[in-house]
Amino acid sequence: MPTINGERLLGDLRRIADFGRYQTGVHRPHLSPQDVESRHWLVARMKEAGLEPVIDGIGTVIGKSPKTGPRILIGSHSDTQPRGGWLDGVMGVIYGLEVARALAEDPETAHLAVDVASWADEEGHWGQMTGSRSFIGIFSEADIDKAKHRDEGTPMREALKAAGLEGVPREHLEEGRYRGYLEAHIEQGGLLEAGEKHIGIVTAIVGIMQFRLTFSGIQNHAGTTPMPIRKDAGVAMMRLYNDVMDKFPAVAGPRSVWTVGKMVLEPGAPAIVPGRAEMILQFRDADQKILQGFEAKLMGIVADHQKSSPCTVECVNLSRTQPLLMDERFLEAIEDAAAVHAPDKHVRMPSGAGHDAQVIGLKMPAAMMFVPSIGGISHHFTENTHDADIVLGCQVFADATAKILKGN
Repeated sequence: MPTINGERLLGDLRRIADFGRYQTGVHRPHLSPQDVESRHWLVARMKEAGLEPVIDGIGTVIGKSPKTGPRILIGSHSDTQPRGGWLDGVMGVIYGLEVARALAEDPETAHLAVDVASWADEEGHWGQMTGSRSFIGIFSEADIDKAKHRDEGTPMREALKAAGLEGVPREHLEEGRYRGYLEAHIEQGGLLEAGEKHIGIVTAIVGIMQFRLTFSGIQNHAGTTPMPIRKDAGVAMMRLYNDVMDKFPAVAGPRSVWTVGKMVLEPGAPAIVPGRAEMILQFRDADQKILQGFEAKLMGIVADHQKSSPCTVECVNLSRTQPLLMDERFLEAIEDAAAVHAPDKHVRMPSGAGHDAQVIGLKMPAAMMFVPSIGGISHHFTENTHDADIVLGCQVFADATAKILKGN
């Protein structure tokens, strides 16, 4: 089996973390100058590894192997959350690069072909996993025309032009090119660490539904408007929020989660009764029936509040992704490799976060592998993983890749 170079792997990870470094983490949103610079660095490293890389018209970097042997696609993302961690996403990209190098350096696996991808915008600054969706043909030119930055409102077309990508063709999946897709990632939670495990074999990726609830009342003076006649949008929002938190457990599964991560009161002044309020509700599960149960429960709660509240409430679905089961043959390959390098220190588990694998997996067999996150921290600049776990995980990943490509 191929042997990875741990020093080379860690060196590449630390070098790409220089692009957009923020304290102990990285601030590298998609199509930012730092992101674009990092993609050009990645292209250079792929060329050195014997791959033929391009940055396509949406910002995805894909390095293709010139070999004609059995082929697999390995990828993840190198863009980050604002002031995020140094491993979230990019570790999987550099794993792909190191696996391609390790297989090429071993005479027994040198004929095996690995393509490596860094998908554009997995973190959703312009849309939902725009790079991987573009690659499989479900993010169109019209979608690019409509896409705007979620915080700044900048059209994606303008950002692509500023990045030097105006008019550059987008890469698309070549039917039959791959045996499948593999992605490695930090866990972003604390289950592996708590269980003293070093490798997580991902059985399924959760589906995510997200809704915006808008409450409309009457803005008025906070000192002179009597309580009985108020139409306080903030109160209406909090009452519905409490209803969600009270009633969702009845339809939840053992690993269901739901979150209101954003609330806004307008106009947001201490002496004004809010006339408008908004909250964003998100729920996740790996079982589509449970997601449907959450949605039905939410619609019922909204209908009840429309009848009983002095304020109106509008509920709009912002996005939804389908849960995806990972390919069992690929899982067994990862499990077999983990049994060799981390005996009794690996476990099967679902992913509570969304990943590009659930998009690419719509078109080909796919699987994911996790390594532990220290303290379960991610989406924060203190995110980290022990070097030994990073190196161990890559070796397991390389063995699994070779096994899949050899077909044994």
